[in-house]
Amino acid sequence: MATTRTLLVTALAALTLTACSNAEPDTPTAAHYLASQPDSGPAGGEIDDRIGLDNTDLPALARLDRGLLMALQSAAADATSSGVDVYVTSGWRSASYQQRLFDEAVTRYGSTDEARRWVQTPNNSKHVTGRAVDVGPTDAADWMIRHGSDYGLCQTYANEMWHFEMATSAGGTCPAPLDDPSEERSEG
Repeated sequence: MATTRTLLVTALAALTLTACSNAEPDTPTAAHYLASQPDSGPAGGEIDDRIGLDNTDLPALARLDRGLLMALQSAAADATSSGVDVYVTSGWRSASYQQRLFDEAVTRYGSTDEARRWVQTPNNSKHVTGRAVDVGPTDAADWMIRHGSDYGLCQTYANEMWHFEMATSAGGTCPAPLDDPSEERSEG
């Protein structure tokens, strides 16, 4: 079993490296993270339900980009003072966990194109690099949509009200959300 797992990880790493060959040299990619990341469970970034922002010993939070985590904690504190509790439902994810989520989406939606409307591949997911976070419950996501730009946090996809990234400076204006993760934002 260990040999099969090693072969699968090696093959996935090789495929990921090949797919990433056009990435900018300074841009971290899933291949950068793949070799050292655990497969599943909390160590791979999985969250059973939701976690508070004080659980920074869990990899789902500990491996988030520091600026994102700090902005999220500040926003959550202000939301709480307004009577809205903010929880993280997904944060950093290992590349293997992201691949499993993508594979499950392909099965659920019937094609890779349809799956990409809801789940990115490890190569393209900001969760793998720690630059995206999903929040809940719904009232928390709604609060973040209305106030997140005060902290630099923006809803990235119109079909995912829970998904936030640092897409502006604190107090800036968020770009319009893309329809879904299958779209790419043009660099302007």
